[in-house]
Amino acid sequence: MQKESHNNYYIPAEDSIFFADYLKDKKGRSALDIGTGSGILANILSTNFSLVVATDVNISALVKAHDTLDNCICCNAADALHARFDLVVCNLPYLPSDELLDPAVDGLHDGTVIPSMIIKSASSRIEKNGKMVFLTSSLAKYETLVQLAESLGFHVTIVAKKKLFYEELIIIECTKNQALI
Repeated sequence: MQKESHNNYYIPAEDSIFFADYLKDKKGRSALDIGTGSGILANILSTNFSLVVATDVNISALVKAHDTLDNCICCNAADALHARFDLVVCNLPYLPSDELLDPAVDGLHDGTVIPSMIIKSASSRIEKNGKMVFLTSSLAKYETLVQLAESLGFHVTIVAKKKLFYEELIIIECTKNQALI
């Protein structure tokens, strides 16, 4: 699968559709979609959550997402937010890259530099009984992201995988570890 941006925002592809299908039955009071791109995940969440907030560093992506969503904020990950959410989701920019040419897809180096920054930013925006769910790939060194989430006090589970021609998509669910809060 080739992750790519078009018209200045990420066009939903196999990864977004796989992730949206996983999220469609999640329910709660509030959800945050980090790096919303076209807004596909935020729109899926808006059917079962009272409040859905979408963030992106790309203003063009937010303009597109704002076609169907009210709460769109231009910021880095969750850095500008102070609210806490029941669920935080992110289709991470996981492709290994030498430089950040496209923030929608480039994860830098082994595909974990940008995702690590997003996970750290999101970790303090999750309610005590909340979850963070992110999608990554076998193309990235995703074990590093699992270790990071665990070090931030989450119980981490790989909840779904999808094999594609040259990669495997991986959905990882992180639950706040009550003993470490």
